[in-house]
Amino acid sequence: MNPVDISLYFILGPDHWGARDPAWLVREAVAGGASLVQLRDKRYGAAATIESARALKAALDGTGVPLIVNDRVDVAMAAGADGVNLGREDMRPLDARRLLGPDAIIGVTVKTIAEAEAVDPAVIDYASIGGVFPTGSKHNPEAPIGLDGLAERVRIIRNRAPTMPISAIAGIDLANAADVAAAGADGVALVSAVASADDPRAAAAALIDRIAEGRARRQPDRKEAAS
Repeated sequence: MNPVDISLYFILGPDHWGARDPAWLVREAVAGGASLVQLRDKRYGAAATIESARALKAALDGTGVPLIVNDRVDVAMAAGADGVNLGREDMRPLDARRLLGPDAIIGVTVKTIAEAEAVDPAVIDYASIGGVFPTGSKHNPEAPIGLDGLAERVRIIRNRAPTMPISAIAGIDLANAADVAAAGADGVALVSAVASADDPRAAAAALIDRIAEGRARRQPDRKEAAS
């Protein structure tokens, strides 16, 4: 596994940034503590998405924060992004690894127990578990798994990969981020809580505090698994 800090995983795309400059949004989020950034573009084709990825990559230059592209291995390669996040309908992680090479960050979205059981630490660098709560950021036909479902999937992945970074995704905000971390997630992946905030930097910083609070509330077995 490649090392990944997944404490605050900021996801954004043209459906989220509206009239705001996405490069500014990313810089503000990183200044507040965002440790990983993902471009999720479900609206435009490859050419426009590559340009967006290049712009975000340039905005992150010098910060040490990696840029991940959702779904599109081709876009990640063309834009020089740091990695990809893959779902069940996307390219297999092993094929993405062969194309992107050993240093690329490859993450997967985990929804079901079977997907948690299939996580392979020889290929995958992090897992995002969800959807934990209802969300308006993307269409999700499956019922939320809740905190208990999150904790169950965390345990399964930890049995296979004790040190793999795990984030929780969907419907996460300042009100529930601590509960998510207490359930075993190393961090949170989110969109609106930062992208829609009046002050994205302050929103990111407040979320970092909530994540730390949740980690401190963990049961001993969950603390040991995440250490």
